[in-house]
Amino acid sequence: MATNKNGSKNGGRHNGKATTTTLKTSSRSRRKVRVAILGVGNCASSLVQGVEYYKDAKPGASIPGLMHVELGGYHIRDIEFSAAFDIDKEKVGKDLADAIFSGHNNTVKFSEVPHLGVKVERGMTHDGLGKYLSEIITKAPGPTADIVGILKATKTDVVVNYLPVGSEEAVKWYAEQVLEAGCAFVNCMPVFLAREPYWRGRFEKRGIPIIGDDIKSQVGATIVHRILTRLFEDRGVKLERTYQLNFGGNTDFLNMLERERLVSKKISKTNSVKSQMKTDIGADNIHIGPSDYVPWLGDRKWAYIRLEGRSFGDVPLNVELKLEVWDSPNSAGVVIDAIRCCKLGLDRKLGGALEGPSSYFMKSPPAQYTDGVAHQLTEAFIADTSVNGEPAAGVQAVPASEGSARR
Repeated sequence: MATNKNGSKNGGRHNGKATTTTLKTSSRSRRKVRVAILGVGNCASSLVQGVEYYKDAKPGASIPGLMHVELGGYHIRDIEFSAAFDIDKEKVGKDLADAIFSGHNNTVKFSEVPHLGVKVERGMTHDGLGKYLSEIITKAPGPTADIVGILKATKTDVVVNYLPVGSEEAVKWYAEQVLEAGCAFVNCMPVFLAREPYWRGRFEKRGIPIIGDDIKSQVGATIVHRILTRLFEDRGVKLERTYQLNFGGNTDFLNMLERERLVSKKISKTNSVKSQMKTDIGADNIHIGPSDYVPWLGDRKWAYIRLEGRSFGDVPLNVELKLEVWDSPNSAGVVIDAIRCCKLGLDRKLGGALEGPSSYFMKSPPAQYTDGVAHQLTEAFIADTSVNGEPAAGVQAVPASEGSARR
């Protein structure tokens, strides 16, 4: 639950507007969003390219994958990259504009990115380099950079986490640095922070917002699976069993060959779909998760989804589909919106998880809603008609770890 820095959980609302304490924010620009990146992989590449690609978009334009060109007063071009951290020898020391096309990054290049003046710094390794990634990536020499000092010196507003799946200790270590530096946090991977009371409470106490956990793509396997599951529920079809199988050729899928690193990822994807079900179909009847690494697919992902159920008269009704996407660009627009919502949280002096935006942008938010309701809550947050990014009275949800989402 997000709170104002004065400790109010309802924002002291009157006539739909929040009353917050007035704090000086001279160290941060109201017109720009200063963003640091943890992990300069394919997703970071698509994010940086996307900001450049749409920098001149007209405010009223319809951009695929973005809620708004201008969100809460922030245009896409208002995002400025302030810092970046990685451990790959092929990326550390390079300008961010060059690093996003270095090493084993293999996503599609859709934008020419000019020199950014942002050097990729040596990050903390911890458990960030798994068995298979360590076979192809050479760690950069030298000590870990002063993360807190750099975030403060660059006046970073928002930190985006793109560390590899399974980096449990590394993510929590970085979360501590972010808290100390006083930056907002967008957690794009499945190490649970925003949905966990302990970490959510840490951000709330510190008075800074977090959006998490585990980014949803624009039209990815999980959101398609969620929508189909909800369709079965809404149309009265009894869902009996379902699976989602994913294949890809990027380093994310190579990393996920190490099954021990998949625990939180599988929980995140499975719970995201289960949250749309009114009844539990049993663990043996739902299988969701990464399946294999196919190098020639590059940054493309293929997903196979099947749902089996019974309709009127107990007649079988089955749905089977294949989804083909470029994996990293598929989430970049969502992250651009999440970054700007986090900056709005900073501007409004909100601390803790932003429930509405988290429910719309992430697979494992603090509370699950149907995607339609989550979208409405996020628009209300942007328009500043929600209560600290949370639902208004009468709109209910359940914690991410319990039951199904509410409409």
